[in-house]
Amino acid sequence: MSCAAKRKRGGKSSYRFRTLPEVLPPPPPPLPHAPPQDPLPDITPWVQGNCGIRGVHHFESHRPGPHIAITALMHGNEYAGAGALAHLLATPLTPTRGRLSLIFLNPDAYAAFDPRHPSRFRYIEEDMNRLWAPKLIHSTHTSQEMQRVRELVPVIDTVDVLLDLHTMTWPSAPLLLTSMAERNLRMANTLACQQADPPQVVLDQGHPTGPRLIDYERFSTPSGTARACLLEAGQHWTRSATQHSLSMARAFLAQHGMGPPLPTTPHQGGINAVVTDCVEAHTAGFAFLRRYTGGDIIESAQTLIAVDGMDEIRTPYDNCMLVIPNLRPRRGHTAVRLARLL
Repeated sequence: MSCAAKRKRGGKSSYRFRTLPEVLPPPPPPLPHAPPQDPLPDITPWVQGNCGIRGVHHFESHRPGPHIAITALMHGNEYAGAGALAHLLATPLTPTRGRLSLIFLNPDAYAAFDPRHPSRFRYIEEDMNRLWAPKLIHSTHTSQEMQRVRELVPVIDTVDVLLDLHTMTWPSAPLLLTSMAERNLRMANTLACQQADPPQVVLDQGHPTGPRLIDYERFSTPSGTARACLLEAGQHWTRSATQHSLSMARAFLAQHGMGPPLPTTPHQGGINAVVTDCVEAHTAGFAFLRRYTGGDIIESAQTLIAVDGMDEIRTPYDNCMLVIPNLRPRRGHTAVRLARLL
């Protein structure tokens, strides 16, 4: 086998090999489709917010302390986090110090969501979670999501600790994603240890198509102090994703004195891994050899996991974790991230 076309941002990759694949993969599976296991959350009572910014709710203690925030609905079809926020807002919230903010990020995308097509309606015009770059925010670029980011930046610029709630299209174990700053890993590990079934904790260097909210410079610069992590709570429409979202939100609030304390039953943290490679589909024929699930660990290096036209995609090292595999990636989109266990 000859090795060629080793491409990766900033250098060569160790997972892509040019050859004529000897193994033909099965056809890609259809997009997952299932009715929501619970009624969709009604955010109508909360969508106007309470501070003059749509979808933003502030609660003040009038005592010194950090600004804590939980965000949801970055993507309109990821409504488990919205259910968690609606549940929290339905009960009195009285932080003992600092400020608490609960934020519905893209309520317009959620308003367009159709449960008959649960994998659609991530956004109206463009992915809001690729727009958190200061140069882009201050540029002339515009879209509905870009305008919404600009509305929210004055709030985000004051947040000290942030939890961003998401779900996934394909079946996957829950995980906490953080940027590479050590303080964010510590935050995620603390949250994971407070869960009865600790999620995996995965560090990565950002998304190749644009910075996410957790990559915003306030949370990701090495010299900063503000912290953020992102929860991927499971598959979009499942009851377990809603339960994971609410459980993590409650643990986050309790950790910062913003909610009732939880029973002290600490658990050992989940798997820690660092993303080393972001595998992009170069052709429309990208296909995995089998239906992998997020969190799967491939024991042996050089295991063939997918083909992409004339390229073979192989694991670059032993015990390689597959992070959020997309079993039907479009050309130019991320198919899977490869992570090394720490």
